Amino acid sequence: MATKEEVISVLKKCFDPEIPINIYDLGLVYNIDINEPAGKVDVRMTLTAPGCPASAYIQQDVKRKLEQVPGVKEAAVNIVWDPPWTPELMSESAKKQFGWGI
Repeated sequence: MATKEEVISVLKKCFDPEIPINIYDLGLVYNIDINEPAGKVDVRMTLTAPGCPASAYIQQDVKRKLEQVPGVKEAAVNIVWDPPWTPELMSESAKKQFGWGI
């Protein structure tokens, strides 16, 4: 079964097509739950805005990539809006990519 580190590695390969920073470093991922006996990974995440036109694309991309990990039989990606995303949730490296001071 996948470890949390492996799941994070996969999430770092998923992008909002409009932003050149992965969804994990953008701070869009709120929770990762791994149910080892069932081979299921649940990801609770948000998007930068409720009207994000890439919502379905991002959700399917995450699900597809997680289900390619050995031992993962099923992945669920739940989009939530509470708490709302803010730029403060971004990693320091993501803030640097945007040219924001630390």
